[in-house]
Amino acid sequence: MESESKDDSGKDDSGVLRCLVTGASGYIGGRLVPELLEAGHRVRCLARSPEKLRDYPWAGDAEVTKGDVTDADSVAAAMRDIDVAYYLVHALAGGPGFEKTDREAARIFGEQARAAGVGRIVYLGGLTPDDVPARELSPHLRSRAEVGRILLDSGVPTTVLRAAVILGSGSASFEMLRYLTERLPVMVTPSWVSTRIQPISVEDVLRYLVGSAHMPADVNRAFDVGGPDVLTYRHMMEQYARVAGLRRVILPVPMLSPGLSSIWIGAVTPVPRQLARPLAESLRYEVVCNEHDIAQYVPDGPGQPFSFDKALTLALKRVREANVTTRWSSASTPGIPSDPLPTDPDWAGGSLYTDVRELDVDASPEALWRVIEGIGGVNGWYSFPLAWALRGWLDRLVGGVGLRRGRRDAQRLRVGDSLDFWRVEEIEPGRLLRLRAEMRLPGLAWLEMYAETSEDGRSHYRQRAIFHPLGLLGHAYWWSVSPFHAVVFGGMARNIARAANQGRSGGPA
Repeated sequence: MESESKDDSGKDDSGVLRCLVTGASGYIGGRLVPELLEAGHRVRCLARSPEKLRDYPWAGDAEVTKGDVTDADSVAAAMRDIDVAYYLVHALAGGPGFEKTDREAARIFGEQARAAGVGRIVYLGGLTPDDVPARELSPHLRSRAEVGRILLDSGVPTTVLRAAVILGSGSASFEMLRYLTERLPVMVTPSWVSTRIQPISVEDVLRYLVGSAHMPADVNRAFDVGGPDVLTYRHMMEQYARVAGLRRVILPVPMLSPGLSSIWIGAVTPVPRQLARPLAESLRYEVVCNEHDIAQYVPDGPGQPFSFDKALTLALKRVREANVTTRWSSASTPGIPSDPLPTDPDWAGGSLYTDVRELDVDASPEALWRVIEGIGGVNGWYSFPLAWALRGWLDRLVGGVGLRRGRRDAQRLRVGDSLDFWRVEEIEPGRLLRLRAEMRLPGLAWLEMYAETSEDGRSHYRQRAIFHPLGLLGHAYWWSVSPFHAVVFGGMARNIARAANQGRSGGPA
């Protein structure tokens, strides 16, 4: 970003704010960036993996810089010439010890913001009950509250927005509510379904985030943000069923602890156990707003904030229209591998096992690519559906993400998208799709699919499964499953070629 002249308040003469957004590849951050751009502001994103933002529709309009909130030097560089810094990250995906990481990252962010002369920090945290001591809160909520306090004490005017359940297409809370209600005609539920909650629509959260950038410099405080309705989770499920045209019976039982609840949620919904647990723990407490002071600085228009029914209707509409811009799975999931595929042919990291399949295809390369890009989700994986389903269930049993995350868009993929138990690591439109496995494995795995043109001008399909074993167990795993590769990977290649020839983009029956 080039420097521009500023007025006495430190803002550009044009009124344009220069905003730094962390967590832009996540659920909220990925939606906030286009909202800030639409409001006329300039945006810089701090990302550990800038390539994950490459295919977002707004990527060409925002600056992306590589860095991490735990690295003071990269944060300092990202803060240069910034007016408003949005802190939308947390270290839950880091597994055990995430509270310490959250604490250190918030301290670095606040210190570097102060050193750079940033005018305001905006942080989206969690709504916590006032009558529960911090030591009794779940680690997730306790860490969110601590991060807010650190930023408020940073010396930079800070806005902390405290929200309970955020409802929007693709949010973890909405997906949990949707799957629990749609999949179970009769639900035996934990006692926390009777806890009162004040949900808020993602549209209102984004409106408050954008509006917070303009708060006066003397405002340094937390704000409770919520919709107009206070409901129990049971009422939320009943209203969802009504809006979706379903009939449901709900039977609360007292013996389901947060740990057991997370297993129950993980078995029924796409949300993995590691993320389901903090959600379930948060629902143990009554989380109701004590004030609505945010309206003094970000006024509500007619019908704002949205009612629960309106937030639900909007979310369902976007899901049914396949117009989900970001999902909960856009961000990293705890415990999943993240190592990129080694590209050096002489890579010294150890063994790499491969399974390669190649076929000539009568269809055009464009038709072949449509099938490749449409793989997964409701379209399936083009081979032995029972084997894929079984592998997904086994993954869920050991705490993995399983096969039910589906895909954000039924036809288009972008780098960083989750795709069942894979994640898109690289995509070259019309040529290459590389997926990195996020299932529980004794090693790292990738699946590559190519649409190529052979020397005689025909379309050519090339498929490569790659496995980097970790230890003896990893080698044993590869050799134990390799006898099934002819069925799984061989059948997959043949069926993809057949689907392309037939002009289909869905898996075989």
